[in-house]
Amino acid sequence: MADRLPGAYTELLETQDRLERHYADMQDLEFTVERGKLFLLQTRSGKRTAAAAVQIACDMVKEGLIDRTEAVRRVPPADLDQLLHPIIDPSVRAKPLCLGLPASPGAASGIAVFDPDSAVERAANGEAVILVRDETTPEDFHGIVAARAVLTARGGMTSHAAVVARGMGKCAIVGCKDIEVEVTHRRFAVNGTHVHEGEWLTLDGATGRVFAGNLPTIPSEVVQVTNGTLSRSQAPLYQSYSELLEWADDCRRLKVRANADTPRDARVARAFGAEGIGLCRTEHMFFEGDRITPMREMIVARDEGGRRRALAKLMPMQRSDFEGIFEAMNGLPVTIRLLDPPLHEFLPHGGEESKLLARTLGLPRDELSRIVEGLRENNPMLGHRGCRLGITFPEITEMQGRAIFEAAVRAMRRGIEVKPEIMVPLVSTVAEFENQRSILESAAEQVLGVMGESVSYMIGTMIELPRAALTADEIARSAEFFSFGTNDLTQTTYGLSRDDAGRFLPSYVDRGIFADDPFQVLDAQGVGRLIRIAVEDGRRVRPDIKLGICGEHGGETRSIAFCHNIGLDYVSCSPFRVPIARLAAAHAALNAS
Repeated sequence: MADRLPGAYTELLETQDRLERHYADMQDLEFTVERGKLFLLQTRSGKRTAAAAVQIACDMVKEGLIDRTEAVRRVPPADLDQLLHPIIDPSVRAKPLCLGLPASPGAASGIAVFDPDSAVERAANGEAVILVRDETTPEDFHGIVAARAVLTARGGMTSHAAVVARGMGKCAIVGCKDIEVEVTHRRFAVNGTHVHEGEWLTLDGATGRVFAGNLPTIPSEVVQVTNGTLSRSQAPLYQSYSELLEWADDCRRLKVRANADTPRDARVARAFGAEGIGLCRTEHMFFEGDRITPMREMIVARDEGGRRRALAKLMPMQRSDFEGIFEAMNGLPVTIRLLDPPLHEFLPHGGEESKLLARTLGLPRDELSRIVEGLRENNPMLGHRGCRLGITFPEITEMQGRAIFEAAVRAMRRGIEVKPEIMVPLVSTVAEFENQRSILESAAEQVLGVMGESVSYMIGTMIELPRAALTADEIARSAEFFSFGTNDLTQTTYGLSRDDAGRFLPSYVDRGIFADDPFQVLDAQGVGRLIRIAVEDGRRVRPDIKLGICGEHGGETRSIAFCHNIGLDYVSCSPFRVPIARLAAAHAALNAS
């Protein structure tokens, strides 16, 4: 055009520049040229990818077209997800095998494997693996660590696989109801075909699509800089992304913490800008390496003495992890949740693993089976878990308290500033909380007295049951902070199983019965009302009470806006959602002003 219609071409460039400056935004122009004359048919703000949105916003600030606040407004927070994970090469055209729930974004390719031990073994041999399960449990944790991605036939957006994978920044697709996992045959069936172990799959965690074969992916520039494999000077997109988030931080009021369970997760979270840890799930520490054996030994012990002997083996492991997390979060608060899940989740349920455990523990296999069966519950999510475990077996709370305080002292002696916050889970009455607080304070007195040190700490609770929210004024007399566990609070308010509801919730949303999946977007009307009651009543009793949210809603844009509007102090989310939460908190503050 520049050669054949130079006059119209020059006029087009001038018009384009004039329109961009007038609208202060990148324009999508439609035009035609007739007999050498330029006619403009339409102009509108142009559609753009997340990378383009960040780059355009920063460029326009430099050009003086918009200010920093407007640049922050211009980028939708959820779009940042595209910058934090690998994506399938957009030039690839492939038909998906099936579709599931996009539980954790990113793209990953690997060979299908059907049990966690195989995932670990094949990954150790240098193979890229994707763990395929009907659904995952804590027993699968080591397999998830080894895998590039996770695919499950069952489960919802807050199922075990979804929460663990998001925390690790791994791709996950759950609730893929079209697949039938056949573990004994080491394959899964989908739409009349079979995918066998060793065959390649590619998962797109942003859309929930599962593909056959090894499709090419493009790595995240932001993550490469964050983990040190690419220099900032070689990453122009990262430079703009970082600049935009600095402007967002200047706008927001809400603090942003991360849900992190290991020192590595804590370091990743801090690199993404987390201002502390809002949830450290101590149970995840028991699945690293050979730690599961003493944990199982504790569970099957016949008496308190046996439990204490097993807990003595676990304590140095916990202490080491806590010390590593304090080091990674030097100077920032760390909220550590006491043991939460039902004990049966730590035990094998038949097969070779049960035989091996019986031999390891020196138990007859039939006796081990009786113990496992005795722990089975009809509704374990509402059963013997959370603070109920610590009340029944106070030695568990005592061990965890001692590990936290000893780790804090050891870290302090190395010049690390520690700010531990100990969280009691699943409290429904103030008496439960006070029981656990008393054990923790006794542990602190013993440890700090012997070690001759002083540690400033807080003890609070997770509000995840309606009764706790409705009696928050009573609990606040003893609790120094509340952290709203909205995954379980949503589950217990609705009476929906967060692991099973994924089978029908999409149809509820499609039919307009629910505006959104309440496990993805916080239900402001129902669950939110309980949170408001707890906030108002808690602050009336204890004006300086610290209030936060640590459910998966802590990384979702509309839920973050709700948290800002009701005056919470912070949100906590998976490490890879921290940048999204930082930008969403800025949007919430700007929209409220």
